[in-house]
Amino acid sequence: MAYDLSKLRILLAEDDRSVRHLLRDILQAFGVGAVEMATDGETAYELMRHYAADIVIADWMMAPMNGLELLRKVRLDPESPNPFVPMIILTGYTEEGRVMACRNAGVTSYLAKPITPRRFYHRIVSVIEDRRPFIRTDTYFGPDLGNAVPFGALSNTFDNDAVVDI
Repeated sequence: MAYDLSKLRILLAEDDRSVRHLLRDILQAFGVGAVEMATDGETAYELMRHYAADIVIADWMMAPMNGLELLRKVRLDPESPNPFVPMIILTGYTEEGRVMACRNAGVTSYLAKPITPRRFYHRIVSVIEDRRPFIRTDTYFGPDLGNAVPFGALSNTFDNDAVVDI
């Protein structure tokens, strides 16, 4: 099923200029209505104050703030512009520890490089279609990962109102 992504607003944080522009071009080919770009997590977080992204896509390896640090700041900072925004982490590192670190920080989805346009599109669609409620425990805030969340009893459940309008 093809989606009309013309109203979708994506914030893309990637430090490698050629990869950043390639991903932007792919998103535009998908028909994404607006793509704002940042070269690192710090810049992406500041852009979020003025750019209401429906999805944030961030590379793991950036400096001075990497994708995991951005994810944690978006989810946990009391000043976060949108702690509920779906976040996809892109990385060439697929070790279980890295995947678990992102999951434990509240990632919505994880995509290993190299990516293909098809996998990229399906990952975006899965984020749109799988609108999970957010949960908070003593050690976690992020999308409900079902049985995958080993964080104990849930203390609060949140509706995710900040999801894509397509």
